Parts: sequence; structure tokens; C-alpha cells
Amino acid sequence: MQENHRTKLILFDLDGTLVDTAPDFLESLNNVLRNHNKECVSMDELRPYISEGTSKLIKLFFKINENDKNFNLYKDQFLSEYESNLKNNSSLFEGMSDFIKFLDKESIKYGVVTNKHYKYAQPILDSFLELKNIQVLICPDHVKISKPDPEGILLACKKLNIKPENTIYLGDHLNDIKAGICAGAQTVACLYGYSINKNEVDSMKCGQVKKVEEIKSFIVK
Repeated sequence: MQENHRTKLILFDLDGTLVDTAPDFLESLNNVLRNHNKECVSMDELRPYISEGTSKLIKLFFKINENDKNFNLYKDQFLSEYESNLKNNSSLFEGMSDFIKFLDKESIKYGVVTNKHYKYAQPILDSFLELKNIQVLICPDHVKISKPDPEGILLACKKLNIKPENTIYLGDHLNDIKAGICAGAQTVACLYGYSINKNEVDSMKCGQVKKVEEIKSFIVK
């Protein structure tokens, strides 16, 4: 295979792609709901919305809008609770540890481009010994416009001096897929994650995987 097509970099979305952070989201949200005598939610109820952002979670599960006088209070309390819990029960997705070992063996660089702020993202990554060789982390703190804008992916590529066409971007949300495609990276939808389903991406120029181990099939050596 020609050098200009070889895979040199794998970039992951964080929540729902690299790390299963759902258990800590659930614990944190339910702690705040209980504190306000509101009904707790189940994992099945929460999981599809984890990648939608904090504001969406507050509006949905507290049943209020952003104009409600308590909106910012609930949001701040949730973020504070989550910061305390973010390393309790999160785990790498099944097969991810072996995939990371494969990337290390093949000398393929890897990093993270996420819409999660640095103060939450970095401690999560630091908690996994398997991720010690991550080369780059791009958060909303580092860009002007977050995903679906491709700025974060392009910045990660620039920092590592690797072209987008030699990069695979992996994500579990439509914003990830749009960002990857716009950046010119080979883009793969992770159907094992939280938000995306097959019907949403069938018409888009991206690959699809149902399991982490399937990602290897998109790597060009």
C-alpha cells in the first residue's frame, strides 16, 4: 500500500468510544436528583443522552428548560458531583485494552478529541495505565469551535505532524462523524457506544463497527 494511504494516527472520541463513562454519569446524576427529591433514572434511560452534553441531561431529567431559575444550580451541582465521581466506575470498552496494545506494537500513534472539558477528560485518561502512551488530547478548552466542527481533529493532526488522510477518527455521535468527515480523516462510527445507530450513518461516508476489535479492519499498514 502506498505511504500516503498508511494509517499513522488513531483519534478517539472519549465518552462512548474509548471509555465507558456511563456508570459515573449515572451515579452523579442520581445523587443530585435524590438531593432534590426527584425520581432517579436508570442506565437504559440515561445512556442514549450521555454524549449530548450536561445541559441536555439537566433539561431532560430535571424536566426544566434553561430559563428555569434552578437550571444553573442543578447543572453546577451535577458537574461538581461528577468531578468527584468521574474515576469511580468508568472503564475501557471491551476489547479496547487489546486494541491499544495492538497500536503500541504497530507504532501507530493515538490520541483523543473530545467535547469534554480538560478538567474532566485528563483525570479519566490518567486513571488508565493502558492509555499512558496517548500522544494528544484536544478538548473544547483548546479550540474556538467544538465538534461537529473539524477544528479539534485538524489541531490534533497538526500537533503530531500527521495528515488527516493518514488518520482514523472514531466516534459514537453524529457530531463525531460530521467532524471526522469534514476534517478529511477516515471516519468510523462506533455502534457499540451511546448515541449513534446504524440507520443514522448508513448514508454517510464512514465506516461502522459493532465491536472494538473490528476497528483493526480499517487500519492500512
